[in-house]
Amino acid sequence: MQTKIMTSIKLQKNLHRRLQKRIIDDGYGMRGKSRWIIESIESFLKLTDYPTLVDIAENMNQLNEMVSIRIPEDLMLRIEKAIVYVRQQFPTLEGVKSNLIRASIIQRLLREPTSVTEV
Repeated sequence: MQTKIMTSIKLQKNLHRRLQKRIIDDGYGMRGKSRWIIESIESFLKLTDYPTLVDIAENMNQLNEMVSIRIPEDLMLRIEKAIVYVRQQFPTLEGVKSNLIRASIIQRLLREPTSVTEV
C-alpha cells in the first residue's frame, strides 16, 4: 500500500457545500472525498494553463471551512514540482499548494459531472 500524506486546505463555505454535494452526486460518497480531490488534482496538473488558474484561486477570500485530505506520496511529489513551476511564473504568490488544490477542485466543479464508474 502506498504511503499517503495528510494535508488540509481552507475553502469558502459555499464552495465546500458544492464540493460535498458533487462528491455524493458523482457516486463517491463522503468516504471518497480524498479520491475525488486526488483525481481533480491529477486532471488539473495536465492543463497547460494551470499556473494561471492557481494565481486566480489566490484571490479567494472568506476561507473558513477546513478540508483534510490524504494524498499519495507520488502525487505530493508532483504537487511539489508544480509549486516550483508556479512560483517561477508568479514569484510573489503565497500559499501555492493550497491554491493549487483549491483551483483543481473549482475546475472539476465547473466541468460536467461524472460518475465514479466513468473515471
